[in-house]
Amino acid sequence: MKKYFIFTVLTVSFLLVKNDIQAQWVKHEGGPVLGGGDLGTVFDIFVLKDGNQYVMYSSWRPKRSVAISTGTDGVHWTTPEIVLGPNDETDWEDDINRPSVLIKDGLYHIWYTGQYKGKNSSIGYAISKDGKNFVRQSDKPVLSPTEPWEKVAVMCPHVIWDEKENIYKMWYSGGEQYEPDAIGYATSKDGLHWEKRRQPVFSADPSKEFEKYKVTACQVVKRKNDYLMFYIGFADINFAQIGMARSKNGIDNWERYSGNPIISPTPGTWDANACYKPFAIPEKNRWLLWYNGRNGSVEQIGLAIHYGADLGF
Repeated sequence: MKKYFIFTVLTVSFLLVKNDIQAQWVKHEGGPVLGGGDLGTVFDIFVLKDGNQYVMYSSWRPKRSVAISTGTDGVHWTTPEIVLGPNDETDWEDDINRPSVLIKDGLYHIWYTGQYKGKNSSIGYAISKDGKNFVRQSDKPVLSPTEPWEKVAVMCPHVIWDEKENIYKMWYSGGEQYEPDAIGYATSKDGLHWEKRRQPVFSADPSKEFEKYKVTACQVVKRKNDYLMFYIGFADINFAQIGMARSKNGIDNWERYSGNPIISPTPGTWDANACYKPFAIPEKNRWLLWYNGRNGSVEQIGLAIHYGADLGF
């Protein structure tokens, strides 16, 4: 028999569903934190923590660009400012979105998805000294769909720098253009030239109802003893939820969290149809997780908080 508990933490209330072991993620009760209104769709975020300030890179759909916003509490953000726009001189990036940003050697490195007329997707690379003025490092994609499973799209890069191995590691999504199908993996010594695994490293599990259709758009956090993945699970093409998995090497033998999904749509609200594209930051006594929420065709950014640094996983 399922158990239902109601908690109140400070000014935020939430419902814990499933069972006692499900992660206790608290949705911000004020609704979306960015997007909608005059801004239109702002989605697919990446957040850096700079002292007491949060720096959010996002996809600004009406502008076909990657934009930056800042804030001090994770809830209130400045109006997006474009940092990388579409490039009409190439045939693969008339729409720029889904950024991954890394600070290394005093520079901001950004990998992003370039899309062409809604037909295909590839991944590009640019560098900035200040995190705002980015210079493309090539007029060609650094990653394109070349393997059969990637079909017409590689997108949603997430890149980390591994100090011990002295390489960049990228997890990305590949497959269909509307929503990719699975998660791939590639490595690079310079951020520009990448070597792929030939097959996906993380695919949908048909035995799991919440992710039986597709798994995509992950964030990977390297921890002391493993790699923690936040990812989207699709039950069908429209209904998405957020889950966790972990792996010793970040490549194979992924173990799903038994309490998945950790964040699900709330009926009758702004994220009633889908919760997807997670990005989480660990802090001393909590985790902050921003995500896309959708109700109908309206897509905005929301925030969920896990009170306590231990996720139980």
